[in-house]
Amino acid sequence: MRKNRMVAIVVVAAVLTTAACTGDSEEPTPPDPTTSAAPPVPEQLTFGVVGPHDVQRAFKATVDPWNLDPDNVDVEIRSWPSHEAMRTDIEDGAAVPDVFLASRSDLRWLLDNEYTQPVDELLDERGVEFGDNYTRSALEELSADDHLQCMPYGVTPHVVYYNKRLVNFDRMRNRGLEAPDEDATGWSFEQFVAAAEFASRPARGAKGVHIDATIEGLAPFIDSGGGSVFDDSEAPTSLTFSSDGSKDALERTLELLRNPQVTLDETQLDEAPARRWFLRGKLGMIAGDRSLVPVLRAKADLDFDVLPMPRLDGAATVGDVTALCMSATTPAPSIAADFIVHEIGADSVSLVSRTGYLQPANVEVALSDDFLQPGRRPEHAELFNSSVRSMAVAPLVDTLAELEETVAPQLRQLVFGVGVLDLDAVTTEIDEASRPILDPEAASESASESPEPSETDAQ
Repeated sequence: MRKNRMVAIVVVAAVLTTAACTGDSEEPTPPDPTTSAAPPVPEQLTFGVVGPHDVQRAFKATVDPWNLDPDNVDVEIRSWPSHEAMRTDIEDGAAVPDVFLASRSDLRWLLDNEYTQPVDELLDERGVEFGDNYTRSALEELSADDHLQCMPYGVTPHVVYYNKRLVNFDRMRNRGLEAPDEDATGWSFEQFVAAAEFASRPARGAKGVHIDATIEGLAPFIDSGGGSVFDDSEAPTSLTFSSDGSKDALERTLELLRNPQVTLDETQLDEAPARRWFLRGKLGMIAGDRSLVPVLRAKADLDFDVLPMPRLDGAATVGDVTALCMSATTPAPSIAADFIVHEIGADSVSLVSRTGYLQPANVEVALSDDFLQPGRRPEHAELFNSSVRSMAVAPLVDTLAELEETVAPQLRQLVFGVGVLDLDAVTTEIDEASRPILDPEAASESASESPEPSETDAQ
């Protein structure tokens, strides 16, 4: 190091000597400054968090130790009840927080509006061990343009929640019905059907199962049965409900979901959402992610547990990834990166995990008692972790909400329609309706190329 330093001094001295000897005047011309002054340290950074009050309080508990360190820039929390509320606020002109919790489903919106900056290099400089503590899939889902855009924080695979009083596997086996073992790590669709039928108690007004009539609700069954939801996982131009594999999976699934004896009908759902029926003890099974746990725990007399989504052929589920992102306009990227490192540390993530809402992307915390919470419901919380391996996320497009709304009538017809279902016709309608949303340019070109009706046609 001393030798390199001496070489640098000699080189700088030689440059200055040359400049002095070749100048036209006796006074050497001052060299242009080659470095700019360091940006001023801001008085405060902002941290945007989303979630219920318990989660917001937990995040405050992670920020307090940071703020107590006199060497750190103070961080102020800005909070929203949901990602949708935060997004609406930002679209209405609110400043993007220096660091904020975002959903992967909003990543396309964030990138298109240049709200964020990549975090990979800054976190790598700070020794973050990406490969050891985070799954490759979570990192890939948050990457774009050859950079990690945001740092994984949480994962949300969907599992099946079941009421243990309505879905009693011991009693099912005693009756000779198909049922999973006590500590099963998966179950077949046939066992799922048997459980739904067993849980249906017409005399008590109880139904066996509810699956949302949405793309997200049906996707695990399509994927598990060998079909595909989109024509391309990265840049989709259409849904593919009408493909042979998808129709086969839907035909098998809808035999159960269209059975009004075991599923909630639209009249019941108008009266109350499926979650409330489950809380009342009137519904055997629903699908959901980890954030449902504290809601169900609040019902003291509700005995529930979880299993992965059932398999038609292979394991499959859906979900999302939440992440910590950095604002493109933060005045202090280095300090913001230091704060992200603080927030993704095991101690900080554990504080939020203890609320029960968060399934951490940090593998160390996901395997700890802070997340698994032995002795509390659900008993088989480790199945949240194993479900991550079969979790598929939606493509990186910003029109998924519009897509769901557009095909909602056809999806309701699939699940709630009365009479004989024309599966070919309805799935074709779904795919055709999706194209203007997923590929508007192609749809516009196709419309412009359509021949104008002739006078003969009009007649």
